[in-house]
Amino acid sequence: MSEKRTEISEIGEFGLIDRLNEKIVIKHDTTLKGVGDDAAVIACGEGKVKVITTDLLMEGVHFDLAYAPLAHLGFKSVAVNVSDVAAMNAIPKHITVSIGISNRFSVEAVEALYAGINAAAEHYNVDVVGGDTTTSRAGLAISITAIGEAMEDQVVYRSGAKENDIICVTGDLGGAVVGLQVLEREKQVFLANPDMKPDLERYTLVTARQLKPDARMDIIHELRDLEVVPTSMMDISDGLASELFHICKASKVGVTIYEDKLPIDQQTYNTAVELNLDPITCVLNGGEDYELLFTIKQVDFQKLEKHPDIHFIGHVTKEKDGKFLVTKSQTAVALKAQGWKHF
Repeated sequence: MSEKRTEISEIGEFGLIDRLNEKIVIKHDTTLKGVGDDAAVIACGEGKVKVITTDLLMEGVHFDLAYAPLAHLGFKSVAVNVSDVAAMNAIPKHITVSIGISNRFSVEAVEALYAGINAAAEHYNVDVVGGDTTTSRAGLAISITAIGEAMEDQVVYRSGAKENDIICVTGDLGGAVVGLQVLEREKQVFLANPDMKPDLERYTLVTARQLKPDARMDIIHELRDLEVVPTSMMDISDGLASELFHICKASKVGVTIYEDKLPIDQQTYNTAVELNLDPITCVLNGGEDYELLFTIKQVDFQKLEKHPDIHFIGHVTKEKDGKFLVTKSQTAVALKAQGWKHF
């Protein structure tokens, strides 16, 4: 009798994570939060905690060196980790950097990658404190671990959203996935005719969103200044709809969001239409925007209502009421999480 084989694609990335997590046993009472949020939370005495997160970026999966400059890639690899620290309402302090490289990379190429890493470390005021370097036979691999700090009562999890909380997002959404489509299109044009120059001048915003995103630490500092502690929070890496599903699952709630409240930049909208993409689908399912999605108590609304870069897109409902998008024509449509699938 042959051993049963389950393809990872059958259960997906999060199904795989859930399955592996079933075997994990927490042994230390200092582990306040293990797997299941944007970062782990470790108690370190006197009401203080460390938050720890790590991301692995693989060539050919997360980036394409045909159009991703190494310096931008170095910056992005730090930013996506800092974004997870921000999503816990913590302040990043340290990072470690591990890379797998093949002999097709020169010393100068690795220095260019690290120039971006060091620029991000300066931008986010973090120290590079270690890491590892090894040989890779399957392209460039970058793994960064970020360590942040907060007071225990300031940490925000996915699980704190309550009925009638207001749903907020920062910035604008959909730009990164639209930028990726532009870069892929221009790559194909170049492969077909190497004499053709990439036509990217009209797409600077969306291509920048893809190649060099910026973690929203500015918002975290502003929330502290305004004395607003969100009830739940995530960063938007896999798409707005997918992240809303995570908050709903962790908090045992439902959500209603409104199409006419979703923030989208005009260049993102116009480029999506040009590429025959639905702009709202890009906003809901695009991913890699690394903006913040969070919920607040209604009493905090007045503190944020005039903020130019925080948008109020809906409200939290009872779990039994489900997850819905109200369209511009006032039709309630069930939300679907169709973000990035890793397998």
